[in-house]
Parts: sequence; C-alpha cells; structure tokens
Amino acid sequence: MSRRDRDAEGRARNARPRDGLGRPLPYGADGVERQPEGIVRTPAQTLAEAQRLLDDGKPFHAHEVFEDAWKTSDGPDRELWRGLAQLAVGLTHAARGNTAGAASLLERGAVNIEPFRGDPPHGIDVAGLQQWARDLVEQAKQQVRVEPVPPRLTC
Repeated sequence: MSRRDRDAEGRARNARPRDGLGRPLPYGADGVERQPEGIVRTPAQTLAEAQRLLDDGKPFHAHEVFEDAWKTSDGPDRELWRGLAQLAVGLTHAARGNTAGAASLLERGAVNIEPFRGDPPHGIDVAGLQQWARDLVEQAKQQVRVEPVPPRLTC
C-alpha cells in the first residue's frame, strides 16, 4: 500500500515540490513556493494577486487564486471565477506546450465568462479576455506553439 501525502488537516495533498508551471518535481528538489489554498479574498485582492502571478509567469498559481474565489463564492460571480480559473489553466497548458489542452480550457473559460460580458463586474475586461483566449485558441488549432503571454484582467 502506498503512503499518500497529507496536509495538516489530513486531506490528501501531494507534497512534491512544483515548478513555476505547477509540474511536480522530484521530492527534495527546489521548487516554487506553492500558493496557499482556501484563502478568502475580496474580488479586488483576487484580481490583483492573480494578475501579479500571471505577470510573473505563474499561470498555474493564478489558477489556484481564482479557484479559491470560485470555491468560496456562492453568489452570481461563482461562474466568473470558474471561467477565469479555466483561462489560467489554459495558459498553463500553453506554457507547457500542450496546445490541445490549452485550446480546450481557453475555449471553455471564454464561454463560461460570456454571461458577464454585458455588465462586467469588478472592472474585469471580459470582452478583452475572450478575444485574448480566442486568439490563443486559433494559434493552438494551427498547431503553432502558443506564446503564453499573460492577459490583462481589468480594463
């Protein structure tokens, strides 16, 4: 029987270090500090932290920030945070060279933020993010190495 890594609360959590794109590294390797999970932030704090991580080339970590917002929200913005998390994962796949995964997640994220296009909350540039995602999807579908340029989240 294999022993699973556990966090302080006893939940299964892989303790292997990770690189800047969230890929597991061997135990004992120097990795990038992981984003703490379960942090409750205001929308402005979520956007600022995610943008910082995107600008630092850490879309996987930005995804975790959006995932916290998604999982702690039960209001109308819940699907917005989910869609933004999917866009960040799509960017992660692009940076890792996985064009099929990038296209799939970027398309899904662009669709999931569509309901917020008419009245974008929190200053989020929904239309701009959708265009950015669709441009990357087109690159991916042409089997071109997708250039993982981070988006600007707000107007």
